[in-house]
Order: sequence, then structure tokens, then C-alpha cells
Amino acid sequence: MPRRAACNTGAMSVTLRALQTVVPSTVLIQDEVRDVFASQPGLSRLGKRLVTASFNLSGIERRHTVIEELTLDSEKPDPQFFDAATQTLLVPSTRVRNELYITEATKLFVEAGRRALAACPGVEAADVTHVVTVSCTGFYAPGPDYMLVRELGLKPTTQRYHLGFMGCYASMPALRTAKQFVEADPNAVVLVVSAELCSLHLRTSDDPDTIVASSLFSDGAAAGIVSSRAPAPGENALSLDLFETVITPVGEGDMAWKIGDEGFEMVLSSYVPHIIDQHIEGALAPLFAKDPGLAAAIAALGETMPIEEFASEVAELAEVAEVSSGGSVATLTAPAIVIAATEAARAPLSTAIAHWAIHPGGRSILDKTEAKLGLSEAQLVPSRETLRDYGNMSSATILFVLKAILDAPDTADGERLCAMAFGPGLTVESGLMTVVRG
Repeated sequence: MPRRAACNTGAMSVTLRALQTVVPSTVLIQDEVRDVFASQPGLSRLGKRLVTASFNLSGIERRHTVIEELTLDSEKPDPQFFDAATQTLLVPSTRVRNELYITEATKLFVEAGRRALAACPGVEAADVTHVVTVSCTGFYAPGPDYMLVRELGLKPTTQRYHLGFMGCYASMPALRTAKQFVEADPNAVVLVVSAELCSLHLRTSDDPDTIVASSLFSDGAAAGIVSSRAPAPGENALSLDLFETVITPVGEGDMAWKIGDEGFEMVLSSYVPHIIDQHIEGALAPLFAKDPGLAAAIAALGETMPIEEFASEVAELAEVAEVSSGGSVATLTAPAIVIAATEAARAPLSTAIAHWAIHPGGRSILDKTEAKLGLSEAQLVPSRETLRDYGNMSSATILFVLKAILDAPDTADGERLCAMAFGPGLTVESGLMTVVRG
């Protein structure tokens, strides 16, 4: 893959370092879980067929859960979620589910945060100035942000922020928020931690949305350090260059997350991949418009205006950015930007950007994204392997994909990366990053 220089904004480099992931020890084998869900009493014949199809087509081989009794050989005398003796899925209340969240989510938050600090050369617990936590699968107060400060020995003056109930895309605004803290204070060191316990809310049902959710969701946590400190020699990190958020024109009712009496209830319609297929180019356009070398590449995929007109708009955006930032953003003249953007259109996105971290909300979402953006099979490997080995861990998942890309032996200094995550709304969060090797 060719390398591309990061967007030159004239500002300091804010990097994401020491990405670490944690999963619970209980492993769910997808075929075994499928057979249990398909055999539940009261499930209709159509429901059984939907269970089989959803699980078989999920692209998942194994997942993880904090619910230790969700195993075929469990001998728990008073089960609350799964009776292994009768192979029956039970229906605990939302309170029971949330109580387990309080205990188990705290463990994952703290362990992920501890690993990130241990893996970040030159950064100690006392250096952390901000904590940003992310989760949508449970609630409690004082919450995980407080527990991280207490359990990791952070300063009592550490500023704490929690992004709750935003869904699968929430780690992207968490990284954006961390970047903004560092830009406001170059000495800031931000610990970002996401932990999701989606398996707490899985249930048997004839409802297609519930069946799809049961075939996909799982538990996991991830954490990283965001600061302006340079990576250590040999350390792989990501420069956080640009972020954007877009709400698609349709889809408000196709992906939603509500609280019910028997756990949280997911709405995840089969129309979501179609929405992404129809609107992913438009969702990327505002992000790429900030980078003259990429603006025309997205236009070349078939946006509504000609490349020259799109490039002209890019130039106008750059001029506005230059004025609003006191001249620190645009480093090229408007005609030069037009030329650069037009020439970049000759290269497809798959070569303009080496790495793609796509939230694996499901196999069909990855299939649509790969086809629509003209990406190679290799560029979707990190997302597909994350889905295969861990399932959909809601907001933590995109951090697993980013770590897989950073850990890959062929990931090189200076390569560009585009990250995308999708969630309720339908909301698309995207970001441009650059691989930085210390």
C-alpha cells in the first residue's frame, strides 16, 4: 500500500497510544449457542428458521460473555440466565441484569485501563488528567469513570466524562473528545476506556430484530491513551487527524436501543445494511472534504456533483478554515487544492487510504461497505476477523479493529487510516488517522 502524508493542519500531533483489549473468560461457540436458541420452548417454526439463518450467516465463530452460567456444562444451583440442565434460557429482570453489569463491567473497565497505562512508555497513572468512559449496556453511579480513578490510583483531581447509551459508534466521539482536550491543553493525558456487556440483554424471541441481536452481540473492553507526547521508539500509534459525524436521512427507527422490563431492547432491522449502502459515500464526504487529497476520491465513487465542482467546494472549505483558524489550517492555495483534489481522483479510495477500520456491526454491513467503497478483501480483514473471533461488542469493537491494524506486521509509518462506526439514528461516526511509528 502506498503511504500518504497526514493532513497538514499546522497544529500539534495528537496521538492514540497503547491500545489494549480485554474479554471475559467465558467463551460462546456460535454453533452451540445457535442450537440452544433454536431449541427454546415457545419458539415458532419461522422463529427457529430465523435463528438458524441469522447465526449461520453472522460471520461469527466465537464470542465472550461475563455470564459464567452460559455454558452447556454449567452446574450453578440457582441459575438466573441459563438452566443448563434443561437447556432453557431464563428471563431475569432488568435489575438483575444491571446488578451483574455493575460488578463485571467495573472489572473490565479497570483491567483495560490498567493494561493501557502499563503499555504506554513514559506515562504513569499520576500523569492522567482526564478520563473518558464509554458504555451503553448498563448504568450506575458513581460510575466507571469514578472507579478508574480510585482503582488505578489516578489523581483525585482527574476530570471525568462518561458517554452513555450512544451505542456502537460511541468510541469515536470519545476519541474526538480526548483529542479536543489535548488540543486545548497540550499537557493533557486522556485515558479512554470502553466496556460493553451486550450479552446481559440477549433473550429468546420470535421477533426478527431480537434474533439478529442474539446472533451478534457479545462482551469486551478496550482502552488507550490520548496525548501530544511522542510515541516511544518502536511503538506504533495513531495520529488523530480529523473526525466527522453524520446522521443519515433515514434509519431513525431501524437501529435503536431502549430499556425494557426484562433487559435492554435492541432494534436492528435488516434494512440497516441497505441504508449504509445508500448513504456511506455521503457520510464520508464531509470528512474527506477537509482533506484535499481525498475529497475527489470520494467524488469519483459517484457523488452527485462533478469532480471539478466538488474540488472547487473543497477549495472554498479550505479558505473558510484558513480564515476561521487564523491561517493555520490551509497550507495550499485554492487553485493548488483544486489541482491536488482532481489528480487524486485518479486513485481509488483503496489506494488513497491504506487501512480501513470498519465497525463490524454484522457481516452484511462489511460486505456492503467493501463493495460500495471499492475496498480490497485484505483491507476488511481486521474488521472481519474481529467479528469472527469476538462478535459485535458495541462501542468497544472499533477499538479492537484499530488495535488489530496497529499490531499487523505490514502496517507502516505514515500510512493513512479511515475509521467508521455506525449506531442508533442512524448515525455514522468517521475519522481519519495516520500510523505513527516512534
